[in-house]
Amino acid sequence: MERLFLRLVRIFWLIAFFVLCGRAVAQSPVDSLQVADSLRRIEADSLSRVPPPVRDSIRPALQFPFTSDSFLYRRRLFFSFTNPVRYSISEKRWEGKEVIFYSVVTLLLLFAMIKNSFRRYLSDLFSSYFQTTMRQRQIKEQLLQNPLPSLLFNLFFLLSGALFLSLMLEHFALADGPPFWILALYCAVVLTVVYTGKFLFLKFFGWVFRFTEAANTYLFIIFSTNKILGILFLPFIILLGFTTGNVNAAAATLGLLVVACMFLYRYFLSYISINRMIRIHFFHFVLYLAAFEILPLLLINKLLFLFLREIY
Repeated sequence: MERLFLRLVRIFWLIAFFVLCGRAVAQSPVDSLQVADSLRRIEADSLSRVPPPVRDSIRPALQFPFTSDSFLYRRRLFFSFTNPVRYSISEKRWEGKEVIFYSVVTLLLLFAMIKNSFRRYLSDLFSSYFQTTMRQRQIKEQLLQNPLPSLLFNLFFLLSGALFLSLMLEHFALADGPPFWILALYCAVVLTVVYTGKFLFLKFFGWVFRFTEAANTYLFIIFSTNKILGILFLPFIILLGFTTGNVNAAAATLGLLVVACMFLYRYFLSYISINRMIRIHFFHFVLYLAAFEILPLLLINKLLFLFLREIY
């Protein structure tokens, strides 16, 4: 009897133990969910109670509307975001001198070819131009008997004179519109027209007034001066084309001085040579120079400048 009672008590406690364990297992998910919900509520309440962030006290003092961190506003040794520095860049245009270079090279090659081909003509030209003796007439006759070198030296004068005039016009800023080669072409055309017209004019009036010898002498002096000027232009063309500053200004001044001296010597030599053949008063000679030498050149230059301004 006593053993039966103990067994029943054990069975009761076993049943009770299993029943309690089953209820605990069934209620645990619900309790975990409740715990999670409670934790979420606590976090939400804590977040809602967090005070608003304090604004940066550095940013209102700055004048730049940056929205980045205050790290940007610190002063550094090599760069700074608060005090920008602006650098102005001027655009520079590169202008080469290829046209002047090849023109000068062509001119020098032409002069070397003429000089090496007609050495005697060049020496006779200088000796006859700067001598007024009896031997000058003999040299003059020898020069007149060689028309080919005379023609080549006249052509050389047209080319060198055109380059010299173009560089002088650019130096004094009298023709800034057209390109250099067009300006040189216009100058060559002007020189050709001027001296061709002078040649025809003197030939015609010498034939009309029967002063053929005097007209030929005057023409010989004019074209001899041009040939020597064509050679003297070479160093000034190089200096004017490839120098700047004081050297360029000195070359322009010295070139004009040489041209003025050569023209004065030409007029002096012309007056002496013609006065031996024809008794002419000095005032009449000056009147001729003003009317037929200086005035036409001034008119042609004015027309040329007006023509260039209208085109460019």
